[in-house]
Amino acid sequence: MIISPRKLNSFLLFKLPAAYFCGVRATSLNDTTCVVTVKHKWINQNPFNSMFWAVQGMAAELTTGALMMAKIKASGKKISMLVAHNNASFTKKATGRVTFMCDQGEHIDDAIKKAVATGEGQTITLNSKGINAEGLQVSEFNFEWSLKVKV
Repeated sequence: MIISPRKLNSFLLFKLPAAYFCGVRATSLNDTTCVVTVKHKWINQNPFNSMFWAVQGMAAELTTGALMMAKIKASGKKISMLVAHNNASFTKKATGRVTFMCDQGEHIDDAIKKAVATGEGQTITLNSKGINAEGLQVSEFNFEWSLKVKV
């Protein structure tokens, strides 16, 4: 089964309903890039009339995690994945539709190849930036993923 944006959105509904009901939606997934959008609305706002930071985090993490899941599936190996560390910065109020993108598929390929070749756990830091409808960056997230080939 190929992972697609539609399948990811169904996955959100059943496995991560908080993200689904807050409006997090995958819009594009290919070999190098995953794009997720979320629109500021009543259910995902903070008291300052902008999008709650955790909703932005869910969307950003989905860009990196979905790309990672697709790459692991394509490798044909059993590999566990876990967020070991993350950090974020916020540069502008997140209102309207915010688009998050991770375009580091090649880096994931390299980490998976190294994990398979050495049998040792690998870490990789993936970046996702949140861009509003005006093209301005509102936030940036870095997720350090740990990969380990299952025995």
